[in-house]
Amino acid sequence: MSNPASHLPSVRTVGLTAVAMLAFAANSILCRLALAHGAIDPASFTLVRIASGVVTLWLILAASGRARAVGGSWRAGFALFAYAAAFSFAYITLSAGSGALLLFGAVQATMVTTGLVRGERLAPLQWLGFVSALGGLAALLAPGVSAPPIAGACLMLAAGVAWGAYSLFGRGATDPLAATGGNFLRALPMAIALLAVAAFSGLKGDATGIVYAILSGAVASGLGYSIWYAALPGLSPAQGASVQLSVPVITAIAGTLMIGETITMRLALCSLAILGGIALVIGSKPKG
Repeated sequence: MSNPASHLPSVRTVGLTAVAMLAFAANSILCRLALAHGAIDPASFTLVRIASGVVTLWLILAASGRARAVGGSWRAGFALFAYAAAFSFAYITLSAGSGALLLFGAVQATMVTTGLVRGERLAPLQWLGFVSALGGLAALLAPGVSAPPIAGACLMLAAGVAWGAYSLFGRGATDPLAATGGNFLRALPMAIALLAVAAFSGLKGDATGIVYAILSGAVASGLGYSIWYAALPGLSPAQGASVQLSVPVITAIAGTLMIGETITMRLALCSLAILGGIALVIGSKPKG
């Protein structure tokens, strides 16, 4: 019989995981800071974020002697671009907390639904959790004074579906960091094309907006993903999935402290339904 203590992550893994979750939450905060006050347009933010991510990931791979170890695929590159673009345009109107919750809920719903289509079976508690999460998303989007703007919400749901697809494409990658670097590189010309199209309606970007985009791409994405991949070997699959439940919570708290956003009762209750439901799906034993 295995020792339960052997399944506990090390102090190093806990530290790396905590930093990675802060980085993931920082993406929402940085994007919202840049776009809420018009410091940069969403197409420019997307391009700068992806370009700075390419540079950072290449430097990390070069430092480890893997500068030419470019992996990934074009379909994953497109999914990454679709996520980044929809994410940026969504945060013109969404608060950081509601955006992160919609994103995370859509990611998990996409992955669970794909599993069901492929023949995976859920235990009763997992079904309860899945229905709870979908109900929480529906309640959050229902018309009302505190409902998020529908256009921004739909864009963020699309970003979540794209990120869920990206995650599914990356399953089984032998070198996740090299695959991520290759996918960022493939997404770059797509971001350039988006900028060219957006230029017809006008572009804008001051120094502050550009700095936020660079921090999002280089630090929160490039370094954040690298740290996450360093932490993953020390986590079980359930631990790796469960710990990401903290990201919308961290984002909402940071949005309150740094941007002055309000956590409404509706957002709090829907968060409990969505995150609690996802926790049941992740933590319950699948049906045999």
